[in-house]
Amino acid sequence: MASKRFYHIGFGQDDLGSSPPSIALLSGDPERSRLIAQTYLQDVRLLSENRGLNSYVGYLPNGRTILSATSGMGAPSLSIVVNELVQVGTRQIIRIGTCGSIQPYIPVGSVVISSAALCRQGAANDIAPVEYPAAADPFLTVALVKAARELEVEHYTGITASVDTFYEGQERTDSANPNLMRSLHGITEEYRRLNILNYEMECGTLFKMAGVYNFAAAAVCGVVAGRTDGENIILEQRDIAVKNAIATAVHAAETLE
Repeated sequence: MASKRFYHIGFGQDDLGSSPPSIALLSGDPERSRLIAQTYLQDVRLLSENRGLNSYVGYLPNGRTILSATSGMGAPSLSIVVNELVQVGTRQIIRIGTCGSIQPYIPVGSVVISSAALCRQGAANDIAPVEYPAAADPFLTVALVKAARELEVEHYTGITASVDTFYEGQERTDSANPNLMRSLHGITEEYRRLNILNYEMECGTLFKMAGVYNFAAAAVCGVVAGRTDGENIILEQRDIAVKNAIATAVHAAETLE
């Protein structure tokens, strides 16, 4: 009997072929998923473009089958995609994202490899209690660090602040809402003193899902904003940061058992 196609990702186990992948490279941006598939993979096949959640299956240079999938923006969308990816057999997920550094020594263009997350996300609270640790898989994390070293990509490893909103939750005031709640005033400095490295919007929920669902997850994010200098994304160095994050993830995936 044929396997079902899942409502959101738009494909099922039968669509993955005779050598189904167990690992997925997960990007928020569908264009990044396409870029990974077309630039870094071989014999690529489009699985679905459903709801902008573009998914591709292909081969790494070493012959390993792999997915390049899209999570959409934010933890609620990611939680849906990850749930369905696990149901089609995915056992390892590497998030490839972008982030803003909150430490002055982490420059735009480098990458942050998250060892764990301070998780301030509503979606995660439906997966596990607030106290449940949001920790990356240590073996995937070490693989990312080794890959970055071998590629000579400037990288930093540590704790990420994973929040639900791009503007208010990351203490941005240059937006439609300059009037932040009192609880958010000074939160970036508070996180900085806690040795948190960066802001992003998905990995906390991903890590909690990994613990509950029993799969391995890790995250590497290109630094596209230096929040000690300002609130804006540095467009001139964004492509470099994204390329570094992708290259690190792909190289790490090639080394996995």
